[in-house]
Amino acid sequence: MTKIMFVCHGNICRSPMAEFVMKKIVEEAGAQKEFFIASSATHTDEIWNGIGSPIYPAAARELERHAVHYDDRRATLLKKTDYDLYDYIIAMDTENIRYIEKITGHRGGKIHLLTEYLGETRSVADPWYTGDFSKAYNDIEKGCNAFFKTLKETKND
Repeated sequence: MTKIMFVCHGNICRSPMAEFVMKKIVEEAGAQKEFFIASSATHTDEIWNGIGSPIYPAAARELERHAVHYDDRRATLLKKTDYDLYDYIIAMDTENIRYIEKITGHRGGKIHLLTEYLGETRSVADPWYTGDFSKAYNDIEKGCNAFFKTLKETKND
C-alpha cells in the first residue's frame, strides 16, 4: 500500500483539497485498496486545545463545485514519526518544505513539492491569502493527476 501525506500551513485549504482530489483520482482508477491518503499542517494555527478546524468553507465549496467528495475531517499537525509512516510527503509550497524538514528531521527523500510532478518548482498559491480557491484547486488537480501518473509509471517499472 502506498501512503501519501499532503501538507500545507494550516490543513484547512490546500492540503485537504489535495487529499480529497487524490482520493477521487484513485477511486476513479479503482485503486482505493492500493493507497492510504491523508493531510496535515505544519503549524497549529487551526488547532485549538487539540481540536482542529474543519475544511475552510470556501475550500469545501470549491470541492463541491468539482463533485469531489470530502468528509468532516479536522486539521491535524504533521508529526516527526510521519516521515517513517508515509511513502510520500507532498508539500503545497516551499515554506511547507522547510517546516516539514524541521518537524521530521529529514531533508529530501520522501518530501516533495506537488508542482514537481508538473515539471515545475513553484508553490501552489495559498487561497487563504489570494482568495482564489479556483486557481488553487486547478493547480492541485493538475498536480495530483501528474503525481498519480508518476506513481502508476513507477509501479509498472
